[in-house]
Amino acid sequence: MLNLINLIPFSMKKLFLFTLALIISWTQMSAQKTTDVLYLKNGSKIFGKLIEVNSSQYKIQTSDGSEMIYPVTDVEKFSKETPLFDGRKTEGFAFTIETGLLIGPQSAHYSAPFSFNFLAGFTSKTKNTISFGSGVEFIGRPFTPLYIEYKYLFYDRKTSPFIFFRGGAIVPFGGNETSTSSGFDYDYSPKNYKGGGSFGFGSGVSWAKEDYDIFFSFAYRYAHTSYEQYDHSRGDVTYKNNLNRLELKIGLKF
Repeated sequence: MLNLINLIPFSMKKLFLFTLALIISWTQMSAQKTTDVLYLKNGSKIFGKLIEVNSSQYKIQTSDGSEMIYPVTDVEKFSKETPLFDGRKTEGFAFTIETGLLIGPQSAHYSAPFSFNFLAGFTSKTKNTISFGSGVEFIGRPFTPLYIEYKYLFYDRKTSPFIFFRGGAIVPFGGNETSTSSGFDYDYSPKNYKGGGSFGFGSGVSWAKEDYDIFFSFAYRYAHTSYEQYDHSRGDVTYKNNLNRLELKIGLKF
């Protein structure tokens, strides 16, 4: 794994490590999160954020933003607790970030393409999510993916496998080649990069917390790219590249 990461350009490597650190930090912070709880003498428990307490009353703000006041005589005790998992989000907007590598036997130029994506979508009936995604992928050079994804969870439990399908395109990022790495060369013609189609399908496992999911996914990924280059004997020539890879990713949905 370390050898694959060493093949990624330094700027892409920093983005990969930053995203990975962000996901790990988010999970650690969320794991430590607690909520205030009022235990009432009638047996009820009120979860929220305690915003005021004095000799006569407790004022607590619940998760929906409501403020509730309870006399001291009605409260048995107050404590801080880690919230219990009470189910996945049934519907609503979702935002996802993910990062990983595209692994497989291919040209040495593309030994370990790096991928970082973000998705914005909508979850319906807990198990179905449709998202639009983009980001940056290093396939010999930077490309921007543009795609639509459908994800299906098999269960609404805390841990659930899922499947997903993606389709779209990738386009060159950062412009065309202007010179060679070795300096100016009268005989060299710069490459005119072009994008192409891209699709993928795979599966994974999702672990839900109070307000976010962390997941690992495994998928087959295909992408088509090409570039044009002027040849002094043949004129403009188009060179095509087909990418067939195993996609390994870690992500965070919230």
